Amino acid sequence: MSTLSKYILFVGRTFTGHNHDYTMLKQELPPDKSWFDGVQVLVDLGYLGMPKDYNSDNVHLPFKKPCKSKKNPNPQLTDDQKAVNRALSQLRIYVENAIGGMKRYNILVHRFRNHKHGFEDDVIGICAGLWNFSLTNNY
Repeated sequence: MSTLSKYILFVGRTFTGHNHDYTMLKQELPPDKSWFDGVQVLVDLGYLGMPKDYNSDNVHLPFKKPCKSKKNPNPQLTDDQKAVNRALSQLRIYVENAIGGMKRYNILVHRFRNHKHGFEDDVIGICAGLWNFSLTNNY
């Protein structure tokens, strides 16, 4: 999680293997608590059930293109839906830039070969801290 100024607020723990982003979020922040009260949350379509599961009006998802069917052979989003999706993506790009900024530390980019338990979480936290430090100190 990050702010619009690309400052990283939260980095979840790492999981081995292939895991869906929304499944990891539900394990980190269980839906039975109100985690997102008073905070605007912009997510992508990988978090499709989030507004319902977290019972929050502050979670903003882009619109999904309708499925193709016999009644609707050429499904399209309306111009208003496209405008909302464009506005959300223009705000969410800051999160992607923050993730990319953390990846300038090569330990996150290359294969991690250290087998010390929990060390990968420490490394990600250190990289997030260095990224936040570089934002506050324009050296």
